Amino acid sequence: MDTAMNTANTDQQWITTPVTADLLRGALDVERTEHGVLPHRLPAWARAQNTDGQLAMAESQPSGVRLVFRTGATTIELDTLPTKRSYTGAPPRPDGRYDLLVDGRPAGQLSATGGNVLTIDLTTGTTERTEGQPCTLRFAELPDGVKDIEIWLPHNETTELIALRTDAPVEPARDPGRKVWLHHGSSISHGSDAASPTTIWPALAASLGGVELINLGLAGSALLDPFTARTLRDTPADLISVKMGINVVNADAMRLRAFAPAVHGFLDTIREGHPDAPLLVISPILCPMHEDTPGPSAPDFSDFGEGRLTFKAMGDPAERASGKLTLNVIRDELARIVEQRSADDPNLYYLDGRELYGAADSVELPLPDQLHPNAAAHRRMGERFAERAFTAGGAFAEAG
Repeated sequence: MDTAMNTANTDQQWITTPVTADLLRGALDVERTEHGVLPHRLPAWARAQNTDGQLAMAESQPSGVRLVFRTGATTIELDTLPTKRSYTGAPPRPDGRYDLLVDGRPAGQLSATGGNVLTIDLTTGTTERTEGQPCTLRFAELPDGVKDIEIWLPHNETTELIALRTDAPVEPARDPGRKVWLHHGSSISHGSDAASPTTIWPALAASLGGVELINLGLAGSALLDPFTARTLRDTPADLISVKMGINVVNADAMRLRAFAPAVHGFLDTIREGHPDAPLLVISPILCPMHEDTPGPSAPDFSDFGEGRLTFKAMGDPAERASGKLTLNVIRDELARIVEQRSADDPNLYYLDGRELYGAADSVELPLPDQLHPNAAAHRRMGERFAERAFTAGGAFAEAG
């Protein structure tokens, strides 16, 4: 039985294990807070160079981060303090999910109630924070015997970890002996409208490919930031992929003149730390509204009161002549850059994002808000990426 409650069950004999960095995978930094620890997906020095609230929120949401340990416990309690998002004028969002894996197999799923609330007014750009109370998650009736436990944290809620309790001792997880895949991308890689943290497309692909994931999918923030490139450079990894383009268009962040040198610089920086690792450049998936129409994107509030937020492209196709970027322009440029660089970099690869989600998929599984794939599309993308990257002829075939 899995339950979530506001306070811990005190009728059982518990062993409390401090939550430390060695129990976490997928986090690049762990901040000590008033309540416990807060996993981060960008290191402190990179966060210090950022002034954007969207990126600050995105990197603190633990997409791909999981607690990992071995134990003979049949009951596990985890005290957390989530920070949830609420949007002015919209119905409440569903609570984030915690996925439990036992010996690599799904064994339970919970959500944390309560917590802090960050209320965002999209019309004014203002935010208001309301403090809340921690929640206790209880995974019970687990199998007897020593087993490997993974608790994947919500990909879309900032999550402070306060206490871990078990009814048997906890020991560090064994080295799985798998290669580490480091991935960077936009909100689609972050998880967007996926059903749970283990079903975002990079997590599904990592599971199918038999690799350990570090997910630097950063919602709204795949903008070729130099500090992100340096983070990728400095993070130990065997396999690296960067999925770029959609945020550059929907933020209207740069023109073609700036984009190409920025991509070169981003890849140069990664190569400083990983000169020979397989490096896969992935162009945007199909997004009909931006295929030939530049950004920026803007919210369409017409159905917001019913809980449906959609987006629309605000650019003019004629602006391509002045260097404004569209997804087709970006795909052509990324393919050109990879072809040029691969003459001296045999471990550099290119994947057209439309192989993960293309024209036929947009008919069968249309983007609900015009930008983000739904849960079924995440599954399809994860399966297709695994087929293309981890099998014979793929960029990561050796790992698979």
